[in-house]
Formats: sequence, C-alpha cells, structure tokens
Amino acid sequence: MKCKINRNAAKVLTEMLSTEEAEGKMIRVAIDYMHGDHAHYNIVFDTPKEHDEIVKTDKGIDILLDSREEFLDGVWIQYFYVPKEDFVITNPSKSPHVHRH
Repeated sequence: MKCKINRNAAKVLTEMLSTEEAEGKMIRVAIDYMHGDHAHYNIVFDTPKEHDEIVKTDKGIDILLDSREEFLDGVWIQYFYVPKEDFVITNPSKSPHVHRH
C-alpha cells in the first residue's frame, strides 16, 4: 500500500507523536465513512492490528493502513496553514474530491 505526506503534515504528525497521548502508538489513517465514490478520512492514534500494513513514508513517519480497505491505498496526507490550520487527506487514485477535516 502507498501513503504520502507533505512536509507540513510530517512536522505536525511528529509533534502529535511526541505527546503523552500517543505514547506507544502510531498514526493511523482511518475511514470515517464512505460517501458515494469517495471516502472521508480521519487521523487517530492506534497500535497495529492483524490486517494492518505499516507504510513507511519518505518523511520518516510510519502510517498504519488497514490492508483490506482499498480506499486507503494511495492516501495523501497534507497539512495547510492557510486558509486555516487543517489536515487535508485525499486519495488521488480513488477520487477527484478534496475533503477538508
């Protein structure tokens, strides 16, 4: 499976992983819900489960993805500071839609 993140997202995720809440856990991209031909994604702290794949990104952060869920393969995690500070998670290989969290 594939996952990429931009530089801003890597910085914010690294900060998130250094919190007490994240101790011993990893970043998981999960699907909140499916909407027609695209998915709405969320970021949570979690530990690897039986069907997970640990995807290494080029920014040195490992991301947990459920290997059974095709809409997670190819997700792109971006973080923007404008117009507001927010993650934007899309999957260019599955959907043309952009969903802001």
